[in-house]
Amino acid sequence: MITNDQIEAFQRDGAVMIPGALSDWVEVMRAGVARNMAEPGEYASENAVTEGRFFDDYVNWTRIPEYERLVRESPMGEIAARAMQSNTAQFFHDHVLVKEPGTPKPTPWHQDGPYYFVQGNQTVSFWMPLDPVREASLRFIAGSHKWDRMVRPVSWADDGDFYDGKQDWTPVPDPDASPGDMQVLEWVMQPGDAVLFDFRTVHGARGNHSDIRRRALSLRWMGDDARYVERPGRTSPPFPGHNMETGQRLREDWFPVLWSAS
Repeated sequence: MITNDQIEAFQRDGAVMIPGALSDWVEVMRAGVARNMAEPGEYASENAVTEGRFFDDYVNWTRIPEYERLVRESPMGEIAARAMQSNTAQFFHDHVLVKEPGTPKPTPWHQDGPYYFVQGNQTVSFWMPLDPVREASLRFIAGSHKWDRMVRPVSWADDGDFYDGKQDWTPVPDPDASPGDMQVLEWVMQPGDAVLFDFRTVHGARGNHSDIRRRALSLRWMGDDARYVERPGRTSPPFPGHNMETGQRLREDWFPVLWSAS
């Protein structure tokens, strides 16, 4: 499912691509995304674009049967635990992102970690395209999961600060402005392939200039050392009423442990 070399690459670079990791689950994922787009959840967003369409939605796995099957029955939990070098894999949330053909809006460079109320060295997101992708694939700054400071989280709508008040953030990087200064990883991908990346790994994506839609499903997992952390404002996703305190493991009735080495 995942080789020692792939685990080493994930630990070193903060991102790795596993060809065919979920090839048996492509049609299930496509059916789930179709249901999700037909029945958007409370957090669904039609991101402002001048051309095309950029749809995203998250935290739907308990109401989308195909997502729940994927989370509970696929080998993803074990792959996640092995990549994180964790004894357990605890599920965090799902996120669907669809860029229709001719949608030039890029996904800005960012880390997911600052938007979440989770911190730890053992985290992993799976990003799985449901259509062939070339230029619209995710791009990653290798090794950025080991940076001393987190990247400033911004609102995708207007590039303003996501949280109010001054924080000790690293400015949003632009590796394209100085080619060669940072190693950027990206892969041509087919349905069934999966990119695994740490919550702290800086990533972004170009717009979809092709004539093929880019449907992608991302599922996020946490390992043994992941803990709740207070952020300076409403997180994304917010999970209102969670009643957790800093330093606690995330409550398992909302965020179930779905794979354990024992």
